[in-house]
Amino acid sequence: MAYSYLSHLECSKCTKAYDASQVLNQCACGAPLLVRYDLELAMRHLRPHEMARRSGSLWRYHELLPVQKADNIVTLGEGMTPMLPLVKTGDYLGLNHLYLKDEGLMPTGSFKARGAAVGISRAKELGIHTITMPTNGNAGAAWALYAARAGIRASIVMPEDAPEITRRECIASGADVHLVQGLISDAGRITNTAAAEKGWFDTSTMNEPYRLEGKKTMGFEIAEYFAWDAPDVILYPTGGGVGLIGIYKAMLELRSLGWLEGGRMPRLVAVQAAGCAPIVQAYKQGKTESEFWPDALTIAFGITVPKALGDFLVLEAIRETNGCALSVTDEEILHWQRRLAREEGLFVCPEGAATAAAAARLAADGWIAHGERVVLLNTGTGLKYPNTFEMGNAPVLEPGDELPG
Repeated sequence: MAYSYLSHLECSKCTKAYDASQVLNQCACGAPLLVRYDLELAMRHLRPHEMARRSGSLWRYHELLPVQKADNIVTLGEGMTPMLPLVKTGDYLGLNHLYLKDEGLMPTGSFKARGAAVGISRAKELGIHTITMPTNGNAGAAWALYAARAGIRASIVMPEDAPEITRRECIASGADVHLVQGLISDAGRITNTAAAEKGWFDTSTMNEPYRLEGKKTMGFEIAEYFAWDAPDVILYPTGGGVGLIGIYKAMLELRSLGWLEGGRMPRLVAVQAAGCAPIVQAYKQGKTESEFWPDALTIAFGITVPKALGDFLVLEAIRETNGCALSVTDEEILHWQRRLAREEGLFVCPEGAATAAAAARLAADGWIAHGERVVLLNTGTGLKYPNTFEMGNAPVLEPGDELPG
């Protein structure tokens, strides 16, 4: 049995097929490339119950990942993050089956480790020596650290307002780090030029095929947690949208394999911040692509993406699953970040808190029914965003003082 059932690469728009052994970024038409597998062969050899006997990492799904030889895997133990019932929050919102999948426990502290693990492993397999990418912080940190483990050079460009700890991670890994006065879109123009002029591999969002494959394992894990019966609703914080696209791709592949109970797909919800909501605007206007969002600004820095390359794929995913897109304010995000910490013991990132704010809105509107199974994605640890909480003035005690109360 093959280690991977990798078949070929396919354009997400014109469907042109490419040899997966080539080092490629986009299709000739400029659209993202998607990895395709021989699912008929996989159907004959794989069984869902076998997954439970495998190692507790995302590599348990290796036949449906693009790395063809186990020796090329670069790993820090990523995957199989916990699915936590939110009983108090569910009671408050009137949702009987509310869960949070906590990606903050991933190596490097965010879900970006999934894309980095698979992307860097495949880069190693293809003989790539230098990568470059723009980042809002967490992706750059993850790719820099995995690149260091693989012995691959990394050149990272991030906005100067990106979380400082992610910059420190990149520097600690030995990556070449540069700051830009602007947004991730400005950083992207710099790395695109560098890749073209220097021959480096551009690993920016949806500009190479393999990051998505790592992200889709969130979908595999969610389905496996529910005994291969998809939840009713999955809410995802959406900037570049790779995680949501990946979950949708995972569910489609599982349905093709016949693993999803009844072939039922979850309704996917793209959650954005009100200060940067191009996909929400496109969804409401019935468009298939978004327009550039000017003056983007939100406390949820990780989803500050004014124009996503894969926006049309996000919109397709939410419409094909009868999902939706909505935005929440920074005030709502901060409220839910505090509430999840105080009531559930979860210090989530602002982007993860945005999904709780969106669930509250959708439950109040009746879009989510009381008995439905609902999954929120927390995409990173709140420890990376220390400035979102004001510590206040804690009382100072002298040695020997007694605690009040």
